[in-house]
Amino acid sequence: MNNDNNYEWAQKSVFVENQTGVVAKKFFANVFLWMFIALGLSTLSAYIMASNEELFSILRNPETLKPTVLGYVAMFAPLGLVLLMSAGLSKLSYGALLVTFVAYSVLTGLSLSFILLAYTSSSVISCFAGAAGIFGIMAFLGYTTNVDLTKFGPILMVGVIGLVIASVVNMFIQSESFSLFMAFIGIAIFTALTAYDVQKLKRIGEGIEESGARMEDGDTKKLAIMGALSLYLDFLNIFLFLLRIFGGRR
Repeated sequence: MNNDNNYEWAQKSVFVENQTGVVAKKFFANVFLWMFIALGLSTLSAYIMASNEELFSILRNPETLKPTVLGYVAMFAPLGLVLLMSAGLSKLSYGALLVTFVAYSVLTGLSLSFILLAYTSSSVISCFAGAAGIFGIMAFLGYTTNVDLTKFGPILMVGVIGLVIASVVNMFIQSESFSLFMAFIGIAIFTALTAYDVQKLKRIGEGIEESGARMEDGDTKKLAIMGALSLYLDFLNIFLFLLRIFGGRR
């Protein structure tokens, strides 16, 4: 009788052990799934817009080459949507957040169509591949390292704010050398942010599992969308800064 009880206990122990980390891993997988979906939507919308002159004329005047009203909307709307998602996370439903995330991805692609026409296709592809390599390495390090990266978060956020301020200043001074300097700093900051964000998302997934929540819960799914957004922004900025340094203009 004792042997039967021991056997049943052993089976239950193995089952519990196998189930440990399932929710956390599923959360992490969903984050990357939505990130890849966002990248795919942005790439598709950018390609369609850049390869069709009639469509692109909606965003830029063919004669003056200046952005139209819709062109300015495409350039600045993504920033507004990011702020909306960040500020309204608790108020937006999962469906509303998902629609906003998809709209952000498509609009970002439309704004990137300007870049695709400014740089050669080979340089865009090579910089995209370089960004993917950097992102992949840092994501792996962020997921596997035992070093606590949370202490670097405030420093990196200050760096991002500094980049934004420096970019605004450079809009007036128009210094090419300063722009290149900022690009190198930007790559360093967002490379580090990739490892930081991945570790943070890993811990969020572990916290979700410890709380007993499920991936079907609305709040958990919203956290996955916001996690995908943060990683998408890390990748996008690495790509754009690489393009600024190594991209060959047409």
